[in-house]
Amino acid sequence: MPNFLVQRKVLRPLRTQTGGTIMAGKLAIERGWAINIGGGFHHCSSDKGGGFCAYADISLTIKFLFERVEGVSRATIIDLDAHQGNGHERDFLEDRRVYIMDVYNRYIYPGDGLAKRAIKRRVELDWGTEDFEYLQKVKKHVEGALNEMRPDIIIYNAGTDILDGDPLGGLAISPEGIIERDEIVFRAARKHQIPILMVTSGGYQKTTARIIADSLLNLHQLGLIDHELATREAGSTKVELMSKEHKDNHLTSQ
Repeated sequence: MPNFLVQRKVLRPLRTQTGGTIMAGKLAIERGWAINIGGGFHHCSSDKGGGFCAYADISLTIKFLFERVEGVSRATIIDLDAHQGNGHERDFLEDRRVYIMDVYNRYIYPGDGLAKRAIKRRVELDWGTEDFEYLQKVKKHVEGALNEMRPDIIIYNAGTDILDGDPLGGLAISPEGIIERDEIVFRAARKHQIPILMVTSGGYQKTTARIIADSLLNLHQLGLIDHELATREAGSTKVELMSKEHKDNHLTSQ
């Protein structure tokens, strides 16, 4: 393909989404939560792309927050895409400030043994894993991860390629299961009063967009992405009420 088409149709949209993730990280710290409807390029590391991922937006966001935002020195990545997040795992292989939980189909791409060494809480799933087993494991391990290390921010990689019938994921989670999964993660963030950034990562069926929209509506209806948000104050973390007129600014989109 000519370079101008690669830039216009592939790389520019990916850069826009990467910028959205970084902006959403800053907003999450300021306001308690943020969502980039895009991003989650978890197969890209600082020196190598892979698996449709050309920019390491998760790694870039964490490094930006560590360097530019006062009071942010620890991060937890909760990666619930169907694939192992080997990109950010390679970037933070020796970094104790970053706790990585990864739940993925053990039989599919990338199978990166070196990157697995960075995972503090690893949950490997079998082909065709369904809602009951999946949601039990997610709930148990999300809570366990947040009890093991209290981060200053959660990066939630919310891939929908876990959906039943996805050609690349190999799992069998229902739309309702995905909605409940997102609710579990946001409830845990609220319970522990930790800011959360969600990116939407992989998903390769036409129904994916509708499921993401339904999940966000559910989070809003439950008040998990509404006016009661965790905000950071000097030397402490406190839950404050934020006025509803600000809520429309909280959703960061590509």
